[in-house]
Amino acid sequence: MRYLNDEELQLASRFLFLSMAMVVIQQDLHNIRHGTFKIKEPYTDLLEKMNTEAANERRELQKMMQDKKIRVVALNKNDSFSSYLFLCRGREEKRNYFNPAIRKKVETIIQELIQKAPALYQQHDSADI
Repeated sequence: MRYLNDEELQLASRFLFLSMAMVVIQQDLHNIRHGTFKIKEPYTDLLEKMNTEAANERRELQKMMQDKKIRVVALNKNDSFSSYLFLCRGREEKRNYFNPAIRKKVETIIQELIQKAPALYQQHDSADI
């Protein structure tokens, strides 16, 4: 049974999956910096801009979640599923996610951040002028 409304669930879910996307981006940054890439800067620049954009969005989501008293708590994880508890003003809802579905949601967020990257580069370039 659903105890959170669509807006609350959407907000908490976006926060959860955006946080996961940031972990992936940070791992990729680490792997590029310490890997065998010959020219690292274009990749690290892109990932850093994506991470900054994600951090800014997550900060906004955190503020909205604070205002609405929403929290997300990781419960457990196994090879197939991950469970999270969504709390909102005394109501709670446990949700189980199939791990490949989580991966797809995180991949979608990373693709969104990549699409925003050219605009971020243009902002950066115009600031240099």
